[in-house]
Amino acid sequence: MEKGASVDIAAIKKLEAFNQTEELEAIAQMESCCTAMSWCRGMVEGRPYASIDELVKAADEIWATMQEADILEAFSGHPKIGDVNSLRAKYAHTAGLAGAEQGAVKQAPEDVLQALKSANDQYEAQNGFIFIVCATGKSAEEMLEILRARLINDRDTELKIGAGEQSKITEIRLRKLFEQPSGEQ
Repeated sequence: MEKGASVDIAAIKKLEAFNQTEELEAIAQMESCCTAMSWCRGMVEGRPYASIDELVKAADEIWATMQEADILEAFSGHPKIGDVNSLRAKYAHTAGLAGAEQGAVKQAPEDVLQALKSANDQYEAQNGFIFIVCATGKSAEEMLEILRARLINDRDTELKIGAGEQSKITEIRLRKLFEQPSGEQ
């Protein structure tokens, strides 16, 4: 139990540091979790946070106020699922927190990667934004199945589903940012 307690103390210290961090640095920290600038500013303006749970609750509440442009801005911070070159290159500033999210895709067979890329290209042409799914814990095959199932939806439905997935991704990233011991991000 003592190990868990030390992680909690580390999390509290990280949160306290965030509460006191200069505004631009705090925005940069939030941007590693979600690239919608209105959301980042809202999170920084909402400081101080008494706990990680309070921070996550605020993140959800602020996310719920985002307009379509904000949601699309957040989506633009993600690489396309299945596009390995995009996974390696795009938005390196989120790599520490996002690197493991699509880990199963990096290990996927070439045919699955090609199918993901093809379906994602179709999805993007149809909706005007990339497919967003909380990839944590999902295999490449599972994500391909989800993507194919969602191709039948209209754009408004996909915007709502994608916004919900973005919220899940953001929570995971926030918890990683504040709950991991220093040096393990």
